[in-house]
Order: sequence, then structure tokens, then C-alpha cells
Amino acid sequence: MPKTNRSGDAKESEIPSTLQRSDEKAQRTFAKAYDSAMDEYGEAERAARVAYSALKHTHEKVGDHWEPKDESGPSDERAKGGGPDASGKSAGGVDANASKEHLMDVARKLDVHGRSSMNKDELVEAIQRANDKETREARGD
Repeated sequence: MPKTNRSGDAKESEIPSTLQRSDEKAQRTFAKAYDSAMDEYGEAERAARVAYSALKHTHEKVGDHWEPKDESGPSDERAKGGGPDASGKSAGGVDANASKEHLMDVARKLDVHGRSSMNKDELVEAIQRANDKETREARGD
């Protein structure tokens, strides 16, 4: 998994595909958190959970990549808890703590049908499904 090079950039071949399609800050955030968690815990799965939790404070998943958030902070219950043993539900990279207006904008960008009649929780779930679909398509699954 990720390692950063001397300049602090992530080695592209070692980061998840959704991050390969994301900006350098997202890649660096994930890689540094992952490397630190590996040093601390020594388990790849646990380190990945920590790294995604860190990433969710600065970025949100939109389609098949991660985009910077307007405001830093946890994006869901699990990211709010932090650490590898955090409890709560993950929104899979969707910024579930964002305003309904923001979620509507993301849903519009992803062409989520029926979005105008959805409540906030329904928008989060629909965006998750749209993100998963775009990620599968980008990977050729």
C-alpha cells in the first residue's frame, strides 16, 4: 500500500484507484495517514481504515474520485470517531454531515434521479450508490 516519496507525494501505483483519479492533496493525505497507521498498528486493513477516516476530514467522494470539501471536518459518524476502532456508520466517502443543499448539488452532478423528492438520508444513500457505480465503471468491473 502507500508510501510517500522524499517530496511527500504518494507513489501512484500503491494507492487505491479512486485516489489515483483524485488531486495530489487527497493522495498525500491518504498515504501519510496510511504510513503512520502502519507504523503504529502494523495491519494493512486497520491502516487503510485510519487513512480513509483522515481523508474524509478534507475530501468527499464524488463519483469515481475524491474532491476537496469546502470545510474540513468528519464526513460521517465513523470518521467523527476517528481511529481504527471507531464505531458508527460509514457513508462511504459521502459527506453526510454536509447541508442538504450541498448533497443536492452532488446528486445533480452525479445525475441521481428522483433527488428533488429525497430527504437528506436518502440523498446520502443515493449518492453512495452512484459513487459505487461510477467507481465500478472506472475500474472496468
